[in-house]
Amino acid sequence: MRVRNRKGAGELLANHPQYVISNPEECRGKWSEIFGNDHPIHIEVGSGKGAFITGMARQHPDINYIGIDIQLSVLSYALDKVVEADVPNVKLLRVDGSSLTNYFAPAEIGRLYLNFSDPWPKKRHEKRRLTYKTFLETYQEILPEKGEIHFKTDNRGLFEYSLASFSQYGMTLQQVWLDLHASDFEGNVMTEYEEKFSNKGQVIYRVEARF
Repeated sequence: MRVRNRKGAGELLANHPQYVISNPEECRGKWSEIFGNDHPIHIEVGSGKGAFITGMARQHPDINYIGIDIQLSVLSYALDKVVEADVPNVKLLRVDGSSLTNYFAPAEIGRLYLNFSDPWPKKRHEKRRLTYKTFLETYQEILPEKGEIHFKTDNRGLFEYSLASFSQYGMTLQQVWLDLHASDFEGNVMTEYEEKFSNKGQVIYRVEARF
C-alpha cells in the first residue's frame, strides 16, 4: 500500500511509545514481557492502514497483535486506528518483513497473517513476493512447529503462486477459499483493500497453510 508522505508522521509515531516500538531488536525474545502477559502473539506482515490488526485486536482481546509495515506514513494511519480503538493488545513496528528474525526469537510468534500483499507480477520480481520460499524460511523460524500462515488476496495469480509455493515448501494447506465472501467463513475482519475490492464485486481468495 503506497500513500503520499504524511507530514508529521514520524513525530506522531514517536509520541505513542505505548503502541509503536522504536527499538524492536531489543524486544527479541521478550515480547510477552513487552505486552505484560503470556497471551499468544500474532503478527501481520504488511499491515497497511491498520483496519485488520485493529479489528482482530478488538475481536480477540486475549491475543496480542503486532502490525508490521515499512512505510512511515502508512504506519501512522494504522496508529490512528489503534489509538481510536484503544486496543492495548496491539504494537506496531516499522521494519522490513524480510528481517523478522532480527525482532522475534524462534517460535515466539503463534500465527502470521499476510493480507493483500504486493503481487509483484513480473517473473524477475518473484523473490520479492511475501510467499516466496526465502520468506517462508523466515516465517518458519519465528513460528512454532505446525505454525500457520493465513493469507488473503484478490489477485488470482498471486494466490495460485502462493498455493504452489506453500505446497512445494512442504506446508499443509488446511483450508482454501476461492470466494471468501460467498462462503460460510465466520469472523472475517476486512482490510481496507478487501472492503474496496469486494465492493467492486471482486472475488477474495483465502488460504490457511501450516508448516
